[in-house]
Amino acid sequence: MTIPETMRAIAIDEPGGPEVLIPVTEPVPGIGGNDVLVRVMAAGVNRPDVLQRQGLYPVPPDASQLPGLEIAGEVVATGESVSRWSVGDSVMALTHGGGYAEYCRVDEGHCLPVPPKLSLIEAAAVPETFFTVWYNVFMRCRLAEGETFLVHGGSSGIGTTAIQLAKAHGCTVITTAGTNDKCRFCEDLGADKAINYKAGDWQEAVMDYTDGRGVDVLLDMVAGPYMQKNLDSMALEGRYAIIAFLQGPVAELNMRVVLGRRLTITGSTLRPQSVADKSRIADEVRENVLPLLESGEVRPIIDSTFSLNDAAAAHELMESSQHKGKIVLVPAKG
Repeated sequence: MTIPETMRAIAIDEPGGPEVLIPVTEPVPGIGGNDVLVRVMAAGVNRPDVLQRQGLYPVPPDASQLPGLEIAGEVVATGESVSRWSVGDSVMALTHGGGYAEYCRVDEGHCLPVPPKLSLIEAAAVPETFFTVWYNVFMRCRLAEGETFLVHGGSSGIGTTAIQLAKAHGCTVITTAGTNDKCRFCEDLGADKAINYKAGDWQEAVMDYTDGRGVDVLLDMVAGPYMQKNLDSMALEGRYAIIAFLQGPVAELNMRVVLGRRLTITGSTLRPQSVADKSRIADEVRENVLPLLESGEVRPIIDSTFSLNDAAAAHELMESSQHKGKIVLVPAKG
């Protein structure tokens, strides 16, 4: 196919609400020797996109200023050093920004093949969440068969991914959600116990469910007032991973439990990591997660799709927290 000189994209006019997401015409990005150019057929919407739009998630100097951290589509050009991909290949990719566009430049090591069982819309919902969960829960916290795992926000993109991957590895899974309907949704997805955090003390419910033992691994994107309760919910030698601060990064903590139970606290963000580190995570996902996606044992959960031009409405839905699973953008028609 002939690659055009310009493309449609969604830019952030200035920090603010969803209305600052505006359609623009941009040059199609050039590629380096290790890059592929992907014609974007679907792009996942994620919380970091919302934070970037609000001016709360600084863009690395070498990254695209356009939002969008995961895509799926067709390779239309390859750099001179690319060996893994050819023009015409279908890929899903972790991007360094720029996913809200018709074309996106991606390092070849950050692409994965699209499993035959997945549509491109489903594939676009894989990279950011599956990379994040695998890296934090399995690579950093070493969740193992037979252990008990707690993830907050079980009906979110991260939550639905974490529930499925933990169950696929033989773990007992506990999650929290904000409505009884979302709790049933999480249990239908595989959670052993879903707790409505608005209906009572979720920490007491966790300790009751585990007969006072607590959980081995906890994945937290809430932080703030949850942090002390998270620490108090941990079992001996527990591992606590923080990946976001939806209720703020500051908390006053009693750390005695960390010493008494020999806890490990860890945290990470994906986007600022080096090309090599993200390639290493991609390799782990290729080896350990792709077979589960190919067999259908786990799958990305899609809540809804929006046209690229309706990115503001997609952000409104994400901020409402009414969705279950992932929100995906597809190319605008015309």
